[in-house]
Order: sequence, then C-alpha cells, then structure tokens
Amino acid sequence: MTAVLLPSLTDGPDALAVTVGDESMTRSELVGAASAVARRVGGASSVAMVANATMDTVIGVVGCLLAGVPAVPLPPDSGPAERRHILTDSGAQLLLGNPIDGVDLPTVPVDLDERADAPAVEPGPESTALIMYTSGTTGLPKGVVLSRRAIAASLDGLADAWQWNADDTLVHGLPLFHVHGLVLGVIGALRHGSPLVHTVRPKAQAYAAAGGSLYFGVPTVWSRVCADPESARALSSARLLVSGSAPLPTPVFAAMRELTGHDPIERYGMSETVITISTRADGERRPGWVGLPISGVRTRLWDDAGNPVPHDGETLGRLQIAGPTLFDGYLRNPEKTAAEFTSDSWFMTGDMAVIDRGGFHRIVGRESVDLIKSGGYRIGAGEVEHALLSHPSVSEVAVVGVPDVDLGQRIVAYVVGDDVDGDVLSEFVASTLSIHKRPREIRRIDALPRNAMGKVRKKELLADD
Repeated sequence: MTAVLLPSLTDGPDALAVTVGDESMTRSELVGAASAVARRVGGASSVAMVANATMDTVIGVVGCLLAGVPAVPLPPDSGPAERRHILTDSGAQLLLGNPIDGVDLPTVPVDLDERADAPAVEPGPESTALIMYTSGTTGLPKGVVLSRRAIAASLDGLADAWQWNADDTLVHGLPLFHVHGLVLGVIGALRHGSPLVHTVRPKAQAYAAAGGSLYFGVPTVWSRVCADPESARALSSARLLVSGSAPLPTPVFAAMRELTGHDPIERYGMSETVITISTRADGERRPGWVGLPISGVRTRLWDDAGNPVPHDGETLGRLQIAGPTLFDGYLRNPEKTAAEFTSDSWFMTGDMAVIDRGGFHRIVGRESVDLIKSGGYRIGAGEVEHALLSHPSVSEVAVVGVPDVDLGQRIVAYVVGDDVDGDVLSEFVASTLSIHKRPREIRRIDALPRNAMGKVRKKELLADD
C-alpha cells in the first residue's frame, strides 16, 4: 500500500494503535478491520456515520480513508432536521453502523472481528478525506470539504511544532465529529504512529490514569482537571498538555502550571483551515496567545479598508490565512466558498486577532460577535473576558456588544460566579485595561450556553436583547 495519509499503520512492527474505553486494537488488527469496511464501502460517493466515541467510529473512518471514500461524521446529538440536512447535502449513499430511525439509507455494519487485506494503493493527496459540517450558527450547517493533502499538511506542521512522534502516547476524550477530536485526535495519532488512548469522556481521573505523554483538551476539560488537584498532579509526567477549540482562560493556564508543572500549548484552527497556528514545544508559551503559524502557513491582518494592520501586539485586524491546510470549499456552495476568499486567494477566517512584533498571534474572537464598536472604539471581547476572569469572584464569563443608541454598542458581561458585584467588576476592568473597555452592564447567570467543544454560544446571549 502506498501510504499517503496513514504511513504508520503499515510501516514498522505491529504495535498497539488505539484504545477506546475498554477496547484496544493493534495496527494490524485496525488495518484488517478497516480494510473490511473499505471493501464494503468502495465506490460510494460518500459515507455517513454517527461519530460516537467508540472503536466502531475509528474503524469506520479509517476504512473510508483506505477506500478513498469521503467520510461524513454525524454528531450523535444531532436532531432529525439537522441530520436530514447533512445526509441530503452530503449525498451520502451509505450509513456505517446501526440503522437510524427515519433514515432510509443502506446500512453497512462495522465488525471489530472481521478482517480483510488492505487496498493495494491509497488514494492520492488531492482526494477528499472528510466532509465536516460546521455548527450552522448563521443558518444550516455547511459541508467543509477537506482533502488528504490539507489534513496531512496540518498534522505534519503540528508534528514539527510539538515534536510529536511515535514515542508519544496521545490521550483525550473529545468528541469524534470535530476537527479537534477526529482529525488531530485520531488521524493525527495514526499518521504519527503514537498510540491513542481515548477515554470516551474527558474526565480528570481517566486522564490521570491513562499515563500518556501528550494530552488534548478544551478549556472546560482543563478547568475540570484543575478542579481535581490529585488528577492534575498525575499529569506532571506528561510531555505536553494542549488546549484548543476555545480560548483558555488565564486563571486555568496558571492553575495548570501550578498543579502539573507544565505551561499548556495553545493553538488555533477551524474546520476550514484545520490547525494553522500554535505555540511550540521548544518555544514561548504565553497565556492568551496561540503562537506562530505552523510550517507552510501564512497569516495577515487587514483593517476595514483592506489595508495591512501593524504587528504591534495591540491593533486589531481581520485574520486571513493562506497555505496548504485550507479546505477545498463548501460542498455544493460555490457562491459561499468564493465569498470567503480574497481576490488573491487568502481565506477570511472571520476572526479578529492581533500579532506582535515577534509574530505571536492572539485571537480576540469572531468579528460577528466579539468585535465591539463602542463610543468610537474597537474593543475585542476576549481581552475584557480575560480581565474579568482574573477577578476571584468570576469563574466564567462571556462578553458581548448589544445595540445602544448613544454608544452604538455597549459592553455587556454575562458572569458565572459567587458574590458578583457589577460595579466592582466594571471598575476592576477599567483599572486593568482602559476606562472605555469596562462593561456597562454585568448580568449574572448560572451557566453559559456552550456547544460540544466548549465554545460559548454568544448568539443565544445576544438573542436576549
């Protein structure tokens, strides 16, 4: 087999490849089971599967990759309308796994004990590997078409940045229908030959018991790990702790440093770009900053008029990305695809960022909800959130801009915490940052609305106004 994406599965001696919960498979067992799936799905235009955190999902994805058939991961908690849209839009011809009520597609079972010979030739780098559907916060979910080339480029760039290799054991318990859990957390481990231990759920005690060297988590996971000091201290023997999918609050960064002895790695990416920016294993790790572009990736910041933004660590700009990790487009939506690229083929991420003189990046947030224009100032919600999180009465916070007749937008902070005093918190921000960045309103709530990856659903908060 010509290995383009998964060389470790066929190169070198047989060894443990994947553990999911109580089930484990060696490389040869995984290749045999996945090849049986590949034989069954070969020739399909695309194949959907409910991406539960199970060995079936790992085998199914690898089987599709071996067969050169695009895999379409379905979120396990998707409702009938969302599931129907994804299946229809993707044109999936087969459903891997168990039948689903109301889904009229031929079902292909996944048998952990079945074996077949691997295909003689792995598909080329330009072929589609995955169709990942975005969360659809501004409409129906869009199918992001990711080639094998794009996935490989991102994973190899991260291997360079993190010194990730077959000597590592990767541990995580993230969902397998997102880039973080599936592309990095499964395909990345298989590409680089590092055994994967998936804990099914990202619980602190399970992370501590896994004995890994490389750990993935989202900020919510790391916050919960730090809330269990004994489990957190057990991670002191790890090599790297990586956080992504949402900004890591500075207090959690500090708690990880204190309890584990490690400054976490922070990185940036999205479905359309895979992972493009990261701090490095051998470099600086600065709370709130996601580091430098990985190998082959270029970034730039533009202002509202389309002019370059200075790299001074302060001036906000629209983040644009170019390089080999970019997606091939939105499935069946050329108009939307074209609208997301500049005339010179840079992808417009929709995120606001700053870059310092050394090239370090800080992501301020989404332009649509995190760039606040108040009283003539451009304010990033992220810096106000980081300031509030450094106050002892605040455990979680989300900052938004709501319409205001006088200011254009006023800064409103939704705060989770005890003994929350709005005036005290507002003045705290004014003394920490600048007066014009203080929240005009503090709203205490019991919990922030979040998606499966821990990202706050700010549009749900804005719907209150």
